[in-house]
Amino acid sequence: MAEAVAGAQRIQAAPQGRLARVRQWFGRAGSDGHERHTLALIGKSTLAAAVSWVIAHDVMAAQSPAFAPFSAVLIMQVTVYQSVVQAVRYVGAVAVGVGLQGVLGLLAGPHLLTFMLVTLAALAIGRWRPLGSQGTQVATAAFFAFSTYVSATSEAQRWSQLGQIIVLVLIGCGVGVVVNTLVLPPLRYRSAEYGIHTLAHSLYDLVGDMHPALREGKLEKERTRHWRRRASHLAPIVQQAQSSVHTAWESTLYNPRRLGRRHRHHTSFDGYQAVVDALERVSHQVASMTRSLDQWHDADASRDYVDFARRYGDFLASLARIAELLSQVDEDRLQDQSRQLCEAAAQAQQCRDRLEEETRAGSLPLSDPAQPYGILMAEATRLTDEFQHTCDVLQHGVDEARATLTAPAAGSEHG
Repeated sequence: MAEAVAGAQRIQAAPQGRLARVRQWFGRAGSDGHERHTLALIGKSTLAAAVSWVIAHDVMAAQSPAFAPFSAVLIMQVTVYQSVVQAVRYVGAVAVGVGLQGVLGLLAGPHLLTFMLVTLAALAIGRWRPLGSQGTQVATAAFFAFSTYVSATSEAQRWSQLGQIIVLVLIGCGVGVVVNTLVLPPLRYRSAEYGIHTLAHSLYDLVGDMHPALREGKLEKERTRHWRRRASHLAPIVQQAQSSVHTAWESTLYNPRRLGRRHRHHTSFDGYQAVVDALERVSHQVASMTRSLDQWHDADASRDYVDFARRYGDFLASLARIAELLSQVDEDRLQDQSRQLCEAAAQAQQCRDRLEEETRAGSLPLSDPAQPYGILMAEATRLTDEFQHTCDVLQHGVDEARATLTAPAAGSEHG
């Protein structure tokens, strides 16, 4: 049954070694996971930086052309809306920093006292809440502006170069927003749904690498340490998923496809926040489990140890199936997917129950805190409960959406 649950999952432990892991990373980049997002962001940032550099260096022959590509990369965000917001804040911060230097430099001259006054004012203004995370750029821009101001040979040249800094920042931000909109546009695939896909697929990749190795009893230190490191990388993916839920409405505001006929009477699924919250707790439990496995090197290679590892691998295979289904969540197919998820959650519960029964029937020291067996069993229970809760949340959301769609029809019949 465990093999059937695993489906098309990996059945052999992944090879170890630096080159093998590099190949595995790029292999995962071909799927809808964190690695793919990383490559897309690097590619888009590189393109935006290159275009900005050509404009600043080759077309404008600017004195400090690096401001343009730096700005383009800095404002590359998850959604176009956030790119615009951060661009506006960044341009504002730079304008304030450059303006401070211009005014105080004109009044006090290019002296140390001027630098100290500019720094004091920039650091104070940088704490202004509307600037958000770009507040630190006020001081950064002021420092660059002071350097440019001091190196200039005339007052006219000083003001010209200070103005050029703002122009370069505007160019970089504009190019960044355009590239972010036209190249793999966030409005097309950055959404609450996409955040769940990325997080669930990352969990699927990790757990999918773990269960074949457990079945084969391959728990060498290099492998378990690699799992633990990958589990620690789930935290920023969780943050990305939370951010995608929080900013999903931004994508719909700026997405003209929402005005299409097929979307006008479309009821959105509103349970994504609860799903991401549940997956966040799953990520914490997986990280805890990898820590326990990484501390398993003192366990002997007894028959009970081998059998427990194999059974635990079967259990993780059932969880990998749930994560795989969650990585394919589609609002238009949620009714069928929620049913499949509930079935997968029931199979995972059966695997956990069987794991507990067979483990308690053996002679493993479950109550010994120095051994990992009891801790791993507790983690199995928590993981099963969290995945079950995730599936329940999806099913509840589907039921609510169905009720919302059928309510007007029922009302019209009575009318």
